[in-house]
Amino acid sequence: MRTRPGHRRLAALWVALLTALSGTASVSSAAADRDARPHGGGLSATIRYTEYGIPHIVAKDYANLGFGTGWAQAADQVCTLADGFVTLRGERSRVFGPDAAPDGSLSSATKNLSSDLYFKGVREAHTVEKLLDTPAPAGPSRAVKDSMRGWAAGYNAWLKQNRITDPACRGAHWVKPVTSLDVATRGFALAVLGGQGRGIEGITAAQPPTTGSPAPQPDKADAARAAGELFAQDDSDMGSNAVAFSGATTANKRGLLLGNPHYPWQGGRRFWQSQQTIPGELNVMGGTLLGSTGISIGHNAHIAWSHTVATGVTLNLHQLTLDPSDPTTYVVDGKKERMTKRSVTVPVKGGGDVTRSQWWTRYGPVVTNLGSQLPLPWTTTTAYALADPNAVNLRASDTALGFAKARSTADVLGSLRRTQGLPWVNTIAADSSGHSLFTQSQVLPRITDELAATCSTPLGKATYPASGVAVLDGSKSDCALGRDKDAVQAGIFGPSKMPVLRDAPYAENSNDSAWLANADKPITGYERVFGTIGTQRSMRTRGAVEDVAGMAEKGRLTVADLQRQQFADRVPAGDLAAADTAKACAALPGGTATGSDGTAVDVSKACAVLGAWDRTMNTDSRGALLFDRVWRKLTAAVPAAQLWKVPFSAADPVRTPNTLNTGAPGFATALADAVAELKAADIPSDARLGDHQFVTRGGDRIPVHGGTESLGVWNKVEPVWDPAGGGYTEVTTGSSYIQAVGWDGGRCPVARTLLTYSQSSNPNSPHYSDQTHLFAKKKWVTERFCEKDILRSPALKVVRVRG
Repeated sequence: MRTRPGHRRLAALWVALLTALSGTASVSSAAADRDARPHGGGLSATIRYTEYGIPHIVAKDYANLGFGTGWAQAADQVCTLADGFVTLRGERSRVFGPDAAPDGSLSSATKNLSSDLYFKGVREAHTVEKLLDTPAPAGPSRAVKDSMRGWAAGYNAWLKQNRITDPACRGAHWVKPVTSLDVATRGFALAVLGGQGRGIEGITAAQPPTTGSPAPQPDKADAARAAGELFAQDDSDMGSNAVAFSGATTANKRGLLLGNPHYPWQGGRRFWQSQQTIPGELNVMGGTLLGSTGISIGHNAHIAWSHTVATGVTLNLHQLTLDPSDPTTYVVDGKKERMTKRSVTVPVKGGGDVTRSQWWTRYGPVVTNLGSQLPLPWTTTTAYALADPNAVNLRASDTALGFAKARSTADVLGSLRRTQGLPWVNTIAADSSGHSLFTQSQVLPRITDELAATCSTPLGKATYPASGVAVLDGSKSDCALGRDKDAVQAGIFGPSKMPVLRDAPYAENSNDSAWLANADKPITGYERVFGTIGTQRSMRTRGAVEDVAGMAEKGRLTVADLQRQQFADRVPAGDLAAADTAKACAALPGGTATGSDGTAVDVSKACAVLGAWDRTMNTDSRGALLFDRVWRKLTAAVPAAQLWKVPFSAADPVRTPNTLNTGAPGFATALADAVAELKAADIPSDARLGDHQFVTRGGDRIPVHGGTESLGVWNKVEPVWDPAGGGYTEVTTGSSYIQAVGWDGGRCPVARTLLTYSQSSNPNSPHYSDQTHLFAKKKWVTERFCEKDILRSPALKVVRVRG
């Protein structure tokens, strides 16, 4: 381990601390921690817990740091993690039954059987082992592999030394020790979420046609529409906002970063917060996706970064021309190639096995659909192979490690160029010297617009412009993806092709393409597979750009300004449409409108409520719930092209389209249906939002502020509507690990964080809902990054963990 000269004194202090704590269970209560202190030789780490159960993990090297991380994650999330490992081992059908559904965190599989067939196939093909054996930088580094080994050992040590109190898996036979291969396979599953993970149903169901089968082909217009919907970010279970401000806009000429990822509130794609320290080598804090070894989104003393889900399409299709006499043989440049058959057997609950075959080509697996929306039939003449460059990418952890050790936004770019490991996200960063950064540096199939124009099949000529999904002619080797000289693997774009914006006053993304990361400095010149240029932006992007551009223009920004932006809960759709809605409502004859069932509904009171609404989704806002229900019904019923009187203009992309078309068919109906719906649920039209948008934790009803995607609220939440239960009674996805980070010239960053759903999914944990209560009150955790702040924590608890 190398130590920078400037860090030698600090490293010596850390070594002294580790030595002093090596026999200490807790500085606050040794008796309370007796059960949390594994014994035995091998790997070890010191964990200091501060408020809200946030662990600060200190270890001497990456294997020991991984050990402490695996141990601490198991303590908070053992059932969620164990359920995921059942998935990764291909054992869900045997444990839970073949027809039940996974939680969706590791793939799009809708049934356990298809999930098992895929993941067991990955195991039997030794896919992940081959990636682990690939030398860096194309494969993972020694530090990352050591972290994986340590994580598995730490998880296993926790299982061996502790009782499980979470009712979700207490006493369950499927909670088992894991291996470093299990940990690596989880990283693989996350990498292919947008590619093979999206096509699992079609991969595992693909079977050769019988002789004489009809040869239907997808309708091009239907396929283009379906592909556009499939890859649309406004209907995804993951999204995000992030903004970096340069020193030109801040009070002290240093950078600022606000990260607001929108991820699932339940299941295996939750974040978990920690600090990781190897004295003299690494000191980083932030949110980690469960089962990962490093910090996914976070900061160190010099740099802060966040990610947003990108618009780049991480897969493509190759349309195969089949041998007329054998549908498992395809033709390339006039020569026949046989598909590779992989037979996979999955045990199922109650006894018996299910065996299915998967068919693989030089391009990837044969796939017969991408979800129910996009069928890709395997006929006697044609089949489709799914190409996913992230299926040979196990480098995301090395990219994250590079971020963790960075000292500037230039170092962040350097990590991205060196490792090229991010599969499906953008990166937004700021540093203590005042630099800002946006880049869409992700692993994408090398589909140039020129290649698409030359090699697209008729189906691809429809899908590529509409969605970025290329369908290439697989019968021609000239239509292969090729290789950029600066790319770490074949078939992907090199770093020089990635959209980048450096040192703009602000750099923002809300899951639209790179084009408007800064409205005054649009990014252009990238290929269609990255995303669109000059097209209509989402309501959330429009509201976000308005907000952050206004903040940058005001200047003299601080972390407090970031905090206000996060929880302003402004509704851009309300600013554009509420007044017109109220006015048109008041003009309805007799104050009534006709619902979709033909019933006349008195909407007169609703008109006044909408007119008086404060245009926010605060929990005490009256009219917010009514507008939310009206807006959902209106946007579902009225085509986008008819919703506004003033259409979109690329010359004014933030302010257009505008002026609600209240004369559109469906407007009055949506209003009537929303009013009738609230009345049927016994919810007053002027009810406070927090009385009917809430989650229940430990018997406590916790009000939730924020709003759905189509409203454009920065603080996005996607709640579940249950009128019988009182309104929105749970959140599926939304604001998750939030961080507002800056610097004041001292040695410690100025950071405020919040994990909206709290550290633990165990209802018996004290950290099951503590931060959720903070979220309800728009309060933040003052982060303890520096040693002096950790030691001052009134909740400090120190545990030495060993395996």
